[in-house]
Parts: sequence; C-alpha cells; structure tokens
Amino acid sequence: MLQVVTRYRVNDTDLTFRGEASDAIAVLAGYEGFLDASVARSVDEPQLWVLQLRWTTVGAFRRALSSFEVKVSVVPLLSRAIDEPTAFEVLHRRDADGPVDETSDLAG
Repeated sequence: MLQVVTRYRVNDTDLTFRGEASDAIAVLAGYEGFLDASVARSVDEPQLWVLQLRWTTVGAFRRALSSFEVKVSVVPLLSRAIDEPTAFEVLHRRDADGPVDETSDLAG
C-alpha cells in the first residue's frame, strides 16, 4: 500500500484551497488503485494543511498521475505542496481485523 502525504502552507485569505483539494480528490478517486483520501488542517498551526492519499500500489498512483485529466486538474494543486518527500510505503497497519504487516516493494 502507498500513502502519499503532501503538506501546504495556505494563507488565511486563501478561501479556495479546501475546495481545490476536494476537487482533486474527486478526480483521483476515479482511478484504479485509489483507496481513500482526506484533506486536513493543523489545529495548532491553521495555515498548515495536509492532503493524504492512499493507493494500492505505487504503480497505480503513478499511472493516475500520468493521465491527462490529472495533469490538468490535480498536478497544479500538488505543485503548491511544501518541497519534501511525499510517498511512503505502508509497512504496518492495524484495521478492525487486527495487525497487518506488508512486504516492502523497494529493492533490498
């Protein structure tokens, strides 16, 4: 599983960010391998926002990013993110059925 976390500094006067992030999620949700997404704002630093996406694989995420629709409607938002690593392999998680350990897809 791949988790993509992009952080944004959003000016208090920017009233469009939340809608742009919601629209981006709606577009990405139509692609194979999309699991879920959320947009959130820091309770301690309200100008700091995060867009979190979960995909079945890194390949599914990359295929979605390569589509024309995503390049036009989502990449402009993603390009506003703070410049830092954003893609993470999920190696351990817990759901209602208990713990789940995943094998890394990275070369050894």
